[in-house]
Amino acid sequence: MTPSQTLASLGLTLPNVAAPIGHYVPAQVVGDLAYTSGQLPFIDGALPARGPLSGPEDVDQGAELARLAALNALAAIASVAGGLDAVKRVVSVVVYVASTPDFTQQPAVANGASDLLAAVFGEAGRHVRSAVGASSLPMDSPVEVALVCQVGGA
Repeated sequence: MTPSQTLASLGLTLPNVAAPIGHYVPAQVVGDLAYTSGQLPFIDGALPARGPLSGPEDVDQGAELARLAALNALAAIASVAGGLDAVKRVVSVVVYVASTPDFTQQPAVANGASDLLAAVFGEAGRHVRSAVGASSLPMDSPVEVALVCQVGGA
């Protein structure tokens, strides 16, 4: 199956790409790599949650938010790469997690993004990753995800 067919089989569709809130673009292609700006977990233009993650009870919600942000990042990549099926490999994922100083489950939250990418792309979805704790993120979002993907014929 192609990535777009796999996405559909998961009951998912790519959302509209969020409009930038500054002088930048959501994604761009340089050579055979597509880079995204940090993507938030918007659903129909709204954040489903706000504020930092603080305890074990927040991990599942955070992982779901990371999954949503990764889906938004895929939409941004697809918009500049000629569609989702132009993605050949997910190279790198950075997941920023707004969290209190004692929260140490950033990798578990980041798994939400990684699991989605593995489900959509299989082996080509395996990537290097950083899970970074931050005191706050834009618009008080709990998570932000940035991707680098190999695209095109290479």
